[in-house]
Amino acid sequence: MAWPQNVHNTIKRLNSVKRNLKSLFTGRDQAVELLVLATVCQEHLLLIGPPGTAKTAIINYYTDLIDAREFSYLLTRFTEPSELFGPLDVAAFQQGTYHICTEGMLPEAQIVFLDEVFQGSSAILNSLLTILNERKFYNGSQRQAVPLISLIGASNSVPDDPSLQAFADRFVLRLEVNKVEDSQIDELLQQGWELERERVATTERLPIVKLDDILHLHGRLMEVNIANIRPEYGKLVRELRAEGIDLSDRRVVKGLKLIAGATLLRGAESAEFVDLWPLYHLWDRPEEADVLKTVLNPHLEEAGLDTIKITRPVAEIIMDLETIAAQERFLSSESSIGAHLMALNKLRQELIANHPQNIDARKQVEAVIQQGLQRLEVGS
Repeated sequence: MAWPQNVHNTIKRLNSVKRNLKSLFTGRDQAVELLVLATVCQEHLLLIGPPGTAKTAIINYYTDLIDAREFSYLLTRFTEPSELFGPLDVAAFQQGTYHICTEGMLPEAQIVFLDEVFQGSSAILNSLLTILNERKFYNGSQRQAVPLISLIGASNSVPDDPSLQAFADRFVLRLEVNKVEDSQIDELLQQGWELERERVATTERLPIVKLDDILHLHGRLMEVNIANIRPEYGKLVRELRAEGIDLSDRRVVKGLKLIAGATLLRGAESAEFVDLWPLYHLWDRPEEADVLKTVLNPHLEEAGLDTIKITRPVAEIIMDLETIAAQERFLSSESSIGAHLMALNKLRQELIANHPQNIDARKQVEAVIQQGLQRLEVGS
């Protein structure tokens, strides 16, 4: 059975959305791919990384291009539930009925972006958990259906607090979003300037895809044939668990759904090895990402798919640092010190890009850089 023409047309328009976003945001191709996959599969996405990496801007552009109602908010420890879900209906309350006015607020949004998503109070997170699980909002004594398709959360790190694990586990897809690499700085400047010019011009962006078409695409997921890939997927899950990746049963089942989504977005009817790429993003903690790459890369290379680069461990970067630092006393000219500092800066950028949580390693590199700068000042 071939997909009908309207399915292929929606996939083509989604590909146009992806090309549009990738041309605007440097180094964010994976984020764009996952946004579309999460929307089609109606799953939730967690972005891990520092502020200033265009996470909010990408979501805003994306929701404009797919004609979706969007709600964005930055959570803090002091955020009140009314800031997300809406204010109390005072008139109804005076009549003895507890009711929240949700118009224009999170319960009526289709795509939600919450920055610092784990900072919310227990009251907020409990309500969000129900919304993520059941697509329901408990509005007083009423259970209000919510039209949520996907919630994208952002955080500097994955929480260690056991009380947050159930909430965090609902974000099936994970991606680290770091600063762009040095090699892409020129591209970042060009694209960033174009974005700023567009904001000044306040150009209205016309939607490329109707949300109803995406919802129809979601309804086709269960028609994807996953029978061929399911035994191999089971082997991969067992191999990942043997390597210490503690995939919950929920995430294992969701993984199949994501494979079906990747297959559908490829315009195919039966899943193949090439459709396993979403599994790269099933990690629980960022340090597990390289284990996933080690297990998955051989299979995807065999399928002809570009694999994800395995990052160097911090210990290896520190070994390079010690080697470079040992050469410092032999530097005599300004040019040699400059080259020394450039090599150190590359290590610093590698740590920022691949190990943003390792502050101690960063401090070690910064200390050696400061020594080099002092030598440069003395020499001048």
